[in-house]
Amino acid sequence: MCCTGTISFLRHPIIRYLLCEASHKFDTLAAKTILQLRKQYPQIKLILVLPCVSQADRWPPADIAAYQEIMEQADKVVYTSQKYTRDCMFKRNRHLVDYSSVCICYLNKETGGTAYTVKYAQKCGLQIINIAEGFFVAI
Repeated sequence: MCCTGTISFLRHPIIRYLLCEASHKFDTLAAKTILQLRKQYPQIKLILVLPCVSQADRWPPADIAAYQEIMEQADKVVYTSQKYTRDCMFKRNRHLVDYSSVCICYLNKETGGTAYTVKYAQKCGLQIINIAEGFFVAI
């Protein structure tokens, strides 16, 4: 299922807030998709959950510009830490799960931060939607 199709599925009246981490690649695509769909479904709210204020400081200029554009259009931005710490990503990932009922992910390997977060989401009883078509990894 593509990102637009998956997020369109979430336009149900009960699902109003979409939390996104807004980092590189998949998360930027998801945030931009949410912003596009918000034009058609104004009840959708984009909440960015970020690990720290300085998250994008060392990113390439084009990525920083896209990140800032997304932040300007977000309905809310939540920082789980003010400064970068060893566990700020872990806190961000836990926050995403703890305040969600569905986990949309692009999981294509059994290790790493995404795999750990999806396992935690499963443990918490969230519905998991893995859109890594053809790359699904059972965990």
